[in-house]
Amino acid sequence: MAANVYASATDGGSGGDSAQTRSGTGVRTEGSTIDCPDVASKLTSVPEQARGEVDKELALLDEQIAKAYQRLSESAQQVQQDSGFADNAIMNPLKDKRAAALERIAIAIDRVGDRPEGLEALAACTVRDSGNQAPAQGDGQDGNGDQQPGQEQGQGGQGQGGQGSNGGQAGNGPVAADFAPITSVQPGAGSPRQGTEASRGSFATDCGVNENGLFNSDNIIAAPGVSNGAHHFHDYVGNQANNAFAGDQDLSDAKTSCVDQGDKSSYYWPVLRLQNGSQEQDAGKPGGGIEGNAGEIVTPKQVTLTFVGNPRGKVTAMPRLLRIITGDAKSFVNGPANANASWSCTGFEDRQLKDKYPLCPQGSDVVRTFKFQSCWDGRNIDSANHRTHVAFTDAAGTCPSGFQPIPQLVQRIVYDVDAPSLEDGGRTTPLFAVDSFPEQLHKPVTDHGDFINVFDEDLMREMADCINDGRKCGAGAEAGPGDNPEEEPQEQPTKTPEAPQEQPTKAPEAPQEQPTRTPDAPQGGNAGGKPGDTGDGDGGKGDADGGKGEAAEPPATNKPAPEPEQPEQGGSPTAAPRTDGPEVFATPTPEGGTANAGEQGGAKDDAGEDSDGLGQSQAVGTATSAAPTPSLPSRTEPQAVGTGGLADTGAQLWPAAAGAVLVIAGFVVLRRVRRG
Repeated sequence: MAANVYASATDGGSGGDSAQTRSGTGVRTEGSTIDCPDVASKLTSVPEQARGEVDKELALLDEQIAKAYQRLSESAQQVQQDSGFADNAIMNPLKDKRAAALERIAIAIDRVGDRPEGLEALAACTVRDSGNQAPAQGDGQDGNGDQQPGQEQGQGGQGQGGQGSNGGQAGNGPVAADFAPITSVQPGAGSPRQGTEASRGSFATDCGVNENGLFNSDNIIAAPGVSNGAHHFHDYVGNQANNAFAGDQDLSDAKTSCVDQGDKSSYYWPVLRLQNGSQEQDAGKPGGGIEGNAGEIVTPKQVTLTFVGNPRGKVTAMPRLLRIITGDAKSFVNGPANANASWSCTGFEDRQLKDKYPLCPQGSDVVRTFKFQSCWDGRNIDSANHRTHVAFTDAAGTCPSGFQPIPQLVQRIVYDVDAPSLEDGGRTTPLFAVDSFPEQLHKPVTDHGDFINVFDEDLMREMADCINDGRKCGAGAEAGPGDNPEEEPQEQPTKTPEAPQEQPTKAPEAPQEQPTRTPDAPQGGNAGGKPGDTGDGDGGKGDADGGKGEAAEPPATNKPAPEPEQPEQGGSPTAAPRTDGPEVFATPTPEGGTANAGEQGGAKDDAGEDSDGLGQSQAVGTATSAAPTPSLPSRTEPQAVGTGGLADTGAQLWPAAAGAVLVIAGFVVLRRVRRG
């Protein structure tokens, strides 16, 4: 399917004119982006007295890149007429502006410390192919045929004037190649083995789903004191005073959306948008439509915020006002060194995509998961590049030397969005994407999350004690689906009546399931997901009543059909500590994967339909925050209309009946011939 999407890789979207022209840098101007060295990551040591001025200059560098990218995207015609236009009119002026900003950074640091060396070498940027065109065979691939970091093979561009069919992200993504079926991903490895001193507890906090509609394009951590420092919109839950100009006291005095008023922490992430042409509040503003962030903002269906322990030892309380950024908003051009995106679907969360958006089967929701750094240097609540004061554990769950374990924030965001219709470019069902810096082209690998600890110190100590004692605590934990007896009657009848229907259908599928699932285990490699990783916070609703159930943990074996009266035991992000070591990029399997291979939540056909009528099994997991809106109509098919339906049965039987008649006729003719 992907090979036929956006067949005209250079279609402008509005006029269909070819844009195969090249700039002086030797790449296509349409479907190109600007690649600049990341200065912030190089500044690991900045004196405190210079931090404010340095942060403002770093934000200015981002603004310069955004404007240069916009100029490049608007200049296809000029570049077509003059191959040196991109260099002379865009890239060289950008280099000069960056050089001036870098010099001001060096002077600011030199006033109070040692002048940084080598900053001038970071001034030059390049125009780089975005990967949104189909490259020549072998391009952008290593010897194994895999894509190299920072490169994604695409099947077309959106055009510089917008997507034409559905509004798009103002011509800078997403594209069909940014999506992959979750069923094509190999299940990941589990968590590291827990030691005898492991801290096995969890603490869940319930802060809503941003039903208050708190958005801005600031970033108080990376660009304090700078409006539009992020160049994209964020969802905020928890602290209600988070903007670029909020000081520590403002955050401490603010209101909170959290159920436990002792949690005034700020949790924020880029918004998810549907590319349906809707005009949001930021349509004509910086950070929004002006910078290519367009379309309808989707309010999360659920947000789960859970703090878990360490598999090797006890955790210590987080220091107040600790700041953590996980993931890299610029990872498309920076490469995956700091990337920490994890995309999946409810019922399939042992499978995680790192550089693709998931195409979820019908009845399954999109899930973004962030596992934050869980090791602290014991001294600083922030650092010059906002990274070196915290760290991830290694694969065994051990913190680096000089760092100590702290509670690990596991943030899970669920969206009720349909898999987009790639075959028509999202005209029927719109594409979706996260907001991003303009030149990052809304790539899924750029997903990231931010956290500022504004817990009351007593409550934070209670959290650490709870986790170290192996208990489940917190306001969110009390609302878990497993604690609600009213949900059980919905789960039981969902699975019981299906047993007689599924036996004839599932039996012949068993040989297909076993060979497909067998090789999954050794593939692994996705630290972000494992069996039982995260349960659906509201427990889901059985398919019989039209809801969407979810399975947080896959079956231990690949049985042809699930046991009818034993709902699966789903895990939760609080069930056990996990590794937060470097993530491994999930790789889709060849030929589109294992859509019929006995996936969690029931078998799916090649089109992502619920072919066995099971839907998703019921999750039993940690607490979540659900949007306070009435239940939406079901998007799953009624169980009676499935593979085992009467119409399907007739469709399968008539060829057999016709064959039987022909065989009998053959015997009659043969017998007469012999008699003759």
